[in-house]
Amino acid sequence: MKLNFSLIIPVYNRPKEIDELLSSLSKQTFSEAFEVLIIEDGSSEKSVLIVEKYQSQLNLKYFFKENTGAGASRNFGMQIASGNYFIVLDSDVIVPEQYLSEVSKTLEANYTDAFGGPDAAHKNFTVLQKAINYSMTSVLTTGGIRGKKKAVGKFQLRSFNFGISKTAFHKTQGFSKMKNGEDIDLTFRLWENNFETQLIDTAFVYHKRRSTIKQFYKQTFGFGTARPILNRKYPNTGKITYWFPSVFIVGLTISILLAIWGYLTLFSCYYLYFLALFFDSFIKNGLRVGFLSIITSLTQFLGYGLGFLKSQFFRKK
Repeated sequence: MKLNFSLIIPVYNRPKEIDELLSSLSKQTFSEAFEVLIIEDGSSEKSVLIVEKYQSQLNLKYFFKENTGAGASRNFGMQIASGNYFIVLDSDVIVPEQYLSEVSKTLEANYTDAFGGPDAAHKNFTVLQKAINYSMTSVLTTGGIRGKKKAVGKFQLRSFNFGISKTAFHKTQGFSKMKNGEDIDLTFRLWENNFETQLIDTAFVYHKRRSTIKQFYKQTFGFGTARPILNRKYPNTGKITYWFPSVFIVGLTISILLAIWGYLTLFSCYYLYFLALFFDSFIKNGLRVGFLSIITSLTQFLGYGLGFLKSQFFRKK
């Protein structure tokens, strides 16, 4: 089956980021034709002028709709797309030149009805963006589950960079109305309908993520609240590892209290962990990113851990 790609990109008040994304898509080495659908989700800062800039370079279609959220906007784009394989990207990513070629080559060799790709930090990212990327992808923080084949079993898709066939979309009806965790929810429904997923580790994107610590905390808190909901919705998918960030935060709190009373053993364990984290990030990214990685990793654990506990024990019935 010949694959015809439709790229679906929802956007909300991010014209500058759409400019960077479309610029990167215009440089693809992929030789086949592909279409790009920009779904403006009720933005007050519209991207229509940016889209017009690239009309001569890309097969671009622009749609403005009322604000219904990213999941519904992705579904809207896939419903009207003309291709038979959809690739969904967040508006805050930059796509390497070889991205579509890598996707096409992998799917030709090992076809699956859905795939996900990892993210990386671009050399031009800010120090904070590089630190956030480290925290979200490092083996020391997430176990490397967000982008290393050796660290994953059946790959759970992430909405910032994934693909799904037209057949699988129509069978699953795409994204649910969940505000957080909607990509994992879609993954589970794909598996329930016997569709296979895979990680294409060469199909990475540069993901700018949130630009402040406060925004990053809010994002990871949302991730944490989603997981117990998913565990209840799909009882056979729960894992003990999902509790680790919450246990980490509770343990850190206890270690600080014990240290005040002169018991330093547990606190020393946390000290050594953050020291290892600093040196790992320092070696990979430099001194400033190394220091900031401690803050972003703690923010990630705190956000996810507290969100998980709130959803697990205090969710409204």
